[in-house]
Amino acid sequence: MTLKIYNTLTKQKEEFREREQGKAYVYVCGPTVHDFIHIGNARTFVTFDIVNRYLRYRGYDVTFVQNITDIEDKIIKKSNEYGVPASEVAKRFEREYYRDIESLNIMKADIQPKATEHIPEMIKHIRGLMKKGMAYCINGDVYFEVSRFSDYGKLSGMKLEELELGSRVEVNDLKRNPADFVLWKSSKSGEPKWDSPWGQGRPGWHIECSVMSLKYLKNGFDIHGGAVDLIFPHHENEIAQSEGLTGEPFVRYWMHGGMLKIGEQEMHKSLGNFVTVRDLMSQYDFNTVRLSMLQTHYRSMLVFSEENLVAARSAFDRINELYLRLEDVSSAKKGTTSRPDSCEDVKMFHKAKKDFMEAMDDDFNTPGAIAIIFNLVKEVNRVLDDMSLKSGVDEATFALKAQMAIEELCSVLGLAPGSRGELGSELTKSLLELLISLREDARKRKDWQLSDRIRSELEKMGITLEDTATGTRWLLKNTETS
Repeated sequence: MTLKIYNTLTKQKEEFREREQGKAYVYVCGPTVHDFIHIGNARTFVTFDIVNRYLRYRGYDVTFVQNITDIEDKIIKKSNEYGVPASEVAKRFEREYYRDIESLNIMKADIQPKATEHIPEMIKHIRGLMKKGMAYCINGDVYFEVSRFSDYGKLSGMKLEELELGSRVEVNDLKRNPADFVLWKSSKSGEPKWDSPWGQGRPGWHIECSVMSLKYLKNGFDIHGGAVDLIFPHHENEIAQSEGLTGEPFVRYWMHGGMLKIGEQEMHKSLGNFVTVRDLMSQYDFNTVRLSMLQTHYRSMLVFSEENLVAARSAFDRINELYLRLEDVSSAKKGTTSRPDSCEDVKMFHKAKKDFMEAMDDDFNTPGAIAIIFNLVKEVNRVLDDMSLKSGVDEATFALKAQMAIEELCSVLGLAPGSRGELGSELTKSLLELLISLREDARKRKDWQLSDRIRSELEKMGITLEDTATGTRWLLKNTETS
């Protein structure tokens, strides 16, 4: 099997050929820490969490780098609004960012560099560009001269003569060309600043990612990722200022995730139609949110809606219910003597893994991979039902293997079967366990009225109780209010 990735640079799927055998070097544009991240950000971070997980699952030794932009215009604007230093704004929302990605079960990057910790390297890079005649300084501001880089536009397909002023190009009468972009900004009153050969100032946004990715991954690293709206100008400018200095290819494969739509509109803060991860995760667990995103291919537009989330929660219930059923079977039937292990289930698990990898090898086709998991769930349930009609069958061994297979495939997608849902606080969980204990006591006394009342009231709250051979378990079910 061969992993193929859609390369934005070549506009086609290509066989993944790593720079160093068995290793994968990945850089993904991280958050600008000026506010809580929204679900559009989350989609990008979940997408590349899957890339990270699958490369590791495939056996690659992955170095995953994701930056923290902790100095930028939006941070300075927020600091002025709050009346606190920009560094305080950045530190606060960096902490909130880590909380949010943890709530989404996103793995932390191997290296998470901050822009403000790499100012000397940025200054050195800019000086190198100026020495090569690819950048110039005007009144303390340094610009990259795009006309000096003959390949400008090769990622986005944009041509210099076609760029519209005022669109995504900063208009400045002092620049030699309207498309020239800033590498270093001279300081304004009250802004964070650092010393440089051109006077006090701060780096431009684009130079930050080039310098940090090159420092940790070196030139010609494997994968650079981000959302599709970063293709131009951010990633186009990264290529220009990186290859302009080194004269060598910057990145081998460029990956870009699609945008997110709410209703009939793309989600944008300017339209006021955005949803924060913090708000979303107060209503749903990470399995539901991730599944709702992964049912759409990462390069396609994702339609975000309450209906899709509810459907995803219901769908994950099917995986969860089987997983918990398998837990019960494996513990209740442990030690049963059985037929030899040569039946259809072994082939079933091997085929599921093979089909799952074939889907993921096709440019990380998560909808196809999820379909394989649900087909496996269906087949395992069928075998379990069939086994219950036979004697001398080792249900425990089958259940354990099925459990491991489902858990293995789900973990590649960052899903966690067996989790019964999120109840929030420890106090809430403790109260639930107390009610279950009281119901158990009532059942022992044959107080069926109280027992049924506890079950009924919990059902109204979206909590289902299931009495099994190993005790009572609870499960959050798909409801409008849970």
